[in-house]
Amino acid sequence: MGLFLYSAMSNDAGFLKAFQKHLPGSAVDYCFALWKENPFNFLITKERQSKLGDFRFRRDRKIQTISINHNLNQYQFLITYLHELAHFRAFTKYGLRIAPHGIEWKRTFQELMLPMLQKAVFPKDIHLALVKHMANPKASTGADLFLSKVIKAYDAPKENGSSLLVELNPGDQFELKGRKFIKEQLRRTRVICEEVQSGRKYLISAHAEVQKIL
Repeated sequence: MGLFLYSAMSNDAGFLKAFQKHLPGSAVDYCFALWKENPFNFLITKERQSKLGDFRFRRDRKIQTISINHNLNQYQFLITYLHELAHFRAFTKYGLRIAPHGIEWKRTFQELMLPMLQKAVFPKDIHLALVKHMANPKASTGADLFLSKVIKAYDAPKENGSSLLVELNPGDQFELKGRKFIKEQLRRTRVICEEVQSGRKYLISAHAEVQKIL
């Protein structure tokens, strides 16, 4: 469900205001210019656990739509914006038969990100991690645990004292959506966890926000 929908047919002021609210100041003009080059609908949504943003090319729609979660910090929002815009432009340029995160998307994403890496847009720690990431972009920043952890450090403090699953030690117990688990071992971007009540094993995103049980 969307919180705000900025239509490609609406005036420029709405888009500019959204960019000013969610992006680093030094990236606003660039991101706004990218939208002006090839307008799309821009949906700012409620938090989605499974993804930060989304773009799906719709054959039945003349104007395409990009969505991004509203609660991302400004650096994650910028990376996600360019990630999803790269999908839009790659499909538009190369057609719908390309792989979603194939070479065409990677090259497009790299081209869109390059001006932001040449300017003082990102803090030094994010910049260094992002330069490495962009050499061969993954399907999501969440798949790059180092980059994701660096970016998370710039999130607003959590009032409920939650932690990222990746930050817990093996053997720690935690609660997620009312269920209790024991953390076991990391497998790439997910963690094997045992549910306390059932004893069943689950793969949970390493960057899931959980409540550690003390």
